[in-house]
Order: sequence, then C-alpha cells, then structure tokens
Amino acid sequence: MVKIIDSRKYYYENKLVDAEYLHGVGVSSGELDDAYKGTIAYRILEAHNISGTTAKGSSLEIKFDAMASHDITYVGIVQTARSSGLEKFPIPYVLTNCHNSLCAVGGTINEDDHVFGLSAAKKYGGIFVPPHQAVIHTFMRETMSGCGKMILGSDSHTRYGALGTMAMGEGGPELVKQLLARTYDINYPDVIAIELTGTPRHGVGPQDVALAIIGEVFKSGFVKNKVMEFIGDGIANLPIEFRNGIDVMTTETTCLSSIWMTDDIVKAYYLNHGRLAEYNELTPNRLAMYDGVVQVDMSQVEPKIALPFHPSNVYNLADVIANPADIFAKVEKEGNELLASNKVTFHLLDKIKNGKVHVQQAIIAGCAGGTYDNIIEASNIIDGKYIGSDEFTMSVYPSSQPIYYDLVNKGAISKLIKAGVTVKTAFCGPCFGAGDVPANNALSIRHTTRNFESREGSKPISGQIASVALMDARSIAVTAANGGVLTSALGVDYDNNIPSFCYDSSIYSNRCYNGVAKPDESDLKFGPNIKNWPEVIALTDDILMKMTAVINDAVTTTDELIPSGETSSYRSNPLKLAEFTLSRKVPEYVGRTKAINADEMSRRQNGKLANEYTKALKTAKITPSKSISISSVIYAVKPGDGSAREQAASCQRVLGGAGNIAREYATKRYRSNLINWGMIPFLSDGYAFNVGDIVYVPNVREGILSGIKDFPATVINGDKVSQINLKMDALTTSEKDIIAAGCLMNYYRDRK
Repeated sequence: MVKIIDSRKYYYENKLVDAEYLHGVGVSSGELDDAYKGTIAYRILEAHNISGTTAKGSSLEIKFDAMASHDITYVGIVQTARSSGLEKFPIPYVLTNCHNSLCAVGGTINEDDHVFGLSAAKKYGGIFVPPHQAVIHTFMRETMSGCGKMILGSDSHTRYGALGTMAMGEGGPELVKQLLARTYDINYPDVIAIELTGTPRHGVGPQDVALAIIGEVFKSGFVKNKVMEFIGDGIANLPIEFRNGIDVMTTETTCLSSIWMTDDIVKAYYLNHGRLAEYNELTPNRLAMYDGVVQVDMSQVEPKIALPFHPSNVYNLADVIANPADIFAKVEKEGNELLASNKVTFHLLDKIKNGKVHVQQAIIAGCAGGTYDNIIEASNIIDGKYIGSDEFTMSVYPSSQPIYYDLVNKGAISKLIKAGVTVKTAFCGPCFGAGDVPANNALSIRHTTRNFESREGSKPISGQIASVALMDARSIAVTAANGGVLTSALGVDYDNNIPSFCYDSSIYSNRCYNGVAKPDESDLKFGPNIKNWPEVIALTDDILMKMTAVINDAVTTTDELIPSGETSSYRSNPLKLAEFTLSRKVPEYVGRTKAINADEMSRRQNGKLANEYTKALKTAKITPSKSISISSVIYAVKPGDGSAREQAASCQRVLGGAGNIAREYATKRYRSNLINWGMIPFLSDGYAFNVGDIVYVPNVREGILSGIKDFPATVINGDKVSQINLKMDALTTSEKDIIAAGCLMNYYRDRK
C-alpha cells in the first residue's frame, strides 16, 4: 500500500529507475549530476530565487507571488511590518476572516480585528475576505493559485500543490519580510517523489490516502523539511478536490511544501474558475532525480482512522471496528501517559457498547473536509436516513460561499438538513477548538486536519478532556447514517457520481474588498484590544537563562506552547495573549517567567543582578566580564509540531524568554519563529535539565555572529555545577543579525 524507498531514484521516461539502469541506456554521469534540475520543484524554486544560484545545497532567497493570512495572524503581521517601515503591500496579500469569525469571546475584540483588517487592505492595497465567506485555503485555491506560482501563508496548511502551486505555511515574521520586499531564505531542499498508482476503491476518500501516507512517514521524519512532489499515473484517476484533500494534509508529515504534476483535470478547474491563463502543464523533465520515494498504491488503501492524539496515530478503520478493545486499550494507555501532568483521565474503552464503537460527534469542515466533492458524497450517503435524536450530533461546514451556493443548487444541503445534520458557514473553528467543542469525555470523528490533545477545545488542566479521531467524510457520513456507530464506507452502496461544480465568481466580487495595487491614504482602525509589540532588547554578550519548563514528551505541539481555541481572540494583544503561554501544559510557566523578567527589569534599572544569580555565578566561580542579561528558557525534546503561528515563540519572548533548548525542532517554521523573535534555538544532546536550573552561556552574542556551532555553558542548581555543550544548527547571515538585534522588528529598525 505505502512503501518508502530511502535512496536516490531517477524519473526517466515516466518511470522510476536507479542510476545503474540509466548507465545501461547511455545516460552520462554529467546528466545524472544535473538530474536534480529535472523536478517540478526545482523549476519553480529557480523561477522565484534571486540569490544567483539554485544549485543543490545552495542558499535560496525566495520571493513569493502572493500571500495570505487569517484573523488570528494578520493584525500582528501588519503591526510588525508597520513598525518596520511598511508603505504598501508589494504583492497581493489576502486577509481572510475564518478563525475568529464567531466573535463569541471578549466583547468587541474579534470584530475590531476584522475592522482593522479591512482598513489595512484599504491603506496598503490588499484583499479582504469578510467572515463566513471562505476558509483561507479554499479562497486561495479558488482565486490566487496558479501553475508555477509560489504562495506564502501564515497558516501551516498553506498547501496548493495539486493546483501546481508551491505553497508554504510560516510564522508571521516570514510574511513581514515579504511585505518589506525581503526574501524567504532556505537551503535548497531535498525533493521526495510521492508516486501514486492505482485507483481508490468505492468508499475511500482523500483523507484515507493522506492518513496512509502520514502514518508511514511522520515518525521517521522521512519528508521533514523536504518538498513532496506527486507523480505517477494514479494522479489521472483522481478528481481535483480529491487531490486537494490529500495535498492539504501533507502539512502533517512536517514537509516543507508540495507540488503535483498537472493535467487536463487541473486545466478544467482553472477554466471553471475563470482563470484559464493560470494553467500550465507541469511534469518532471525526461530525467529527474529524487532524494527518496514514497510509493502509494491507492487501490490498496482502505478507510483509515487517526486515533488520539496525533494525525500519525493511524489504524485501518476495519481493524478498529473489528477489535476496538485491544486498540483502544493501547491508545488509552498512551493518551494517559501523555496527559500525566494534567488533572484528567482519558477514556476510550467506555465508547465500546456491545462490541461496537459509539461516537458522540461528527464534523466535516475546513480546508480538508469542507470541499464540494466531500459534501456531495456525504449527502448522497446520508440521503433518506436520520442521524438520530440521542447524544450523537453532526455538523458540516462548506469551506466557501461559492461551494455552499452550488451545494444548495444541487440539493445536497437539503439532504443533510433533513437527515438531522447542522449545516454552517465557512469557519475553521472545529479545526482549532473555537467551534463545536465536544462534551467532556466525548469522542468526535472529524474530516479536519488535526487531533492533538485539547486541539478540539477541551482543557485537560481544568479536568476536561474530549478527543478527536480523524476520518474521511465518506466513512463519517456512513457512521452518522448508522446513528453514531463507527462504520466504514468501504463496500457501502451509494451514489458516488459527483455532478460538476459550478463556480460563481460574483459571490466574492459582490462582497470581498479587492484593493490590490491600489493603496489609499485611509487610516488604520484600532480597537482597544489591538496593542503594539512591547520593547525587546538586543542580545547581550553573555546570558543567564533560568529554566522555567522541562517537557520530556516525545513531541511538543504549538497548541501546547500557546493554546488554540478561545485564546485566539487575544492574538492582537501580545501581553494579554502571553498570559496563556503553556497554560495547558505547564501552568506554572507564566508566573515563573514573570518573576525572572522582573529580575531582569530591575537589572536594567540599577545595573545589578539579583542575589540568586550573583550567588549562582559565585558558586560556579564565574566572573562575567561583559554585558549580561537574565532571561527564561524552556527545554523540550522536540518542540514546534503543528501550527505555523508565530505566537508559540513570541509569547515566550514578550515574557522575557531568550530561547529554547531542544534535542531537535519539529518543524522549520517553529525554529524560524524563534529566530525571528530573537530567540536562540539551542540544541542539547541529552543533558537532564530541571526546572530552576540557571544556564550561563558566555560570549553568546559573539558566537552567534561568528557562526560557531558549539557553545560551552555552565548549569547551576544550588550547589550543583555542571559543564555542558549547547549546539546550534547553521544560521544565515540575516538570522544571526536578527537574533543579535533582539528580534526582526529591531533588525529592520536598526537599518532604517
């Protein structure tokens, strides 16, 4: 079904072969050396790179064609860019409102952000998509994608590869760089071929194929920070929304981006959306080299389920249905180990009644689930049936108003409503815990993107825990038709003929503001919750870091670093939002960090270290001879899986954090967020840190600017003194300067 080949392979005349085969047919060594240039990814990166070379291993400086943000991120991005000299948006920038759409928390603050967003689109020349019009990624697919383009978004699921667009999700500061006409700097990435063959069976959907891939590649990191390039004759067997549904989930593999071969099906998509000029045929060259391969025989894929608490915790749905007790016992045990620091017990086994699994909620929503095809098939499955009047509920969110409109015209919405399904407007809330939060101890099955602990909105630290299992819309609909008893769509007889989608562009043109390249002199409109970023000081010569949190979980998500859900309402107020930092993982963190920051504020006023630090240095027989500052630091084994939002780093920073220490960073985007907020991304090879440790790093500023990779450090805890070595992966020249300046805003301010 899914096979990983961890070695170089060559795409030659429409098939994957090895170097030995190519030598046998007369391909020269020189041609093999240049074969990496034959990928689709190479050609797109080369067209957007201004560094002068796109050689394998070289540093790239990328400029994007367009950008997108939603109402959790755009206020902070515009505020950062404004403080750094923003005059106008240099490329099309789309501001959508699909996260804080409900305006249900904090009085006027969410709608105040929307008013700010519209005023920014007018002032700087952007596009504003009002609440409930579209999910960010659906709007970008429908209106901004293009074969050979590159798009940057401040949301991790920025993926439009199936439409021939290389898209990347990053933290806000990377978008700020583009707004200031700077570049996105990366090393040339490895490119992994995802070879699709076969045709999915009846009842198998895009989420099933995506979960099959995620389940195989996530834990090994096989595609981490690499480009997934989809090739193979199986692509032609997939409708365009099936491809989009697989593609958007590539984020959960931790890859950098994705790109697909394009064909007449993609061409028809652009024609239907009135943008035929954006279509180009994209295929690998006659000879193309890939750094590895993932082979997927889609005819062998069966319905999948990703059980709590990660999209990679994948099982065959049939196995769970046939043997729920053993599988749930294992997942329940793992879940309680993960949640051990919380005041909660996670239950799955109690969902089994008379040998069958009963779920309490079903959701089809967002950029992954809310597509036209998914909802049409779900409506056909549930047509003439009834979800029941017990605790089981189901909600469906079409991901844009044009999709909703055509679903109404096709009769799909009436089928769903008559069956007892609640149909709602475009909204990302179920994906991040701001809508349809299940009851405590409930199990929700969802065709959305993630199922981290508390991602659905429960608060384990307060004794609440619900859970989400990811499934495809087809099996969700069959389960709903069965009254919430977990059921697979494989083998179920239903009409899977999907009538052609009729896109009506007037729905957007009548409601969305389009001011691209038309900035005006209007003023920004600030609500009382919208605050400027607090002052951040430059890096000192030496640094004292006190450990405020030690997280030994295998992976720490950005949702754990800064919770999603209702906290998103405060994302325009840096200090207010920072109060929630690590609140669901280490609730003592904020208090500890504030105390350390108070010591640092005192040092800045009187020039003296607090007694605790003076004593620690004396114990270690250290006499700092240069400028020194006090800050907090956290340790986590592998932090940063999940969301692209910068606040996972900025909240630590505004509370006085200096950096993270990790064995590795889960994603490039989280490490970039740390750097752009002046946070040092240290690595440690296994020293057992404790809360309260004071870590002294001498000559840290000089070391970062000179590019050294090893930082001798001293750890002091009471009378115990240890010498350790902290490491640092390579930094670009600008990254070094940003950390030294204290943050990206300081970096640009200093260069005015």
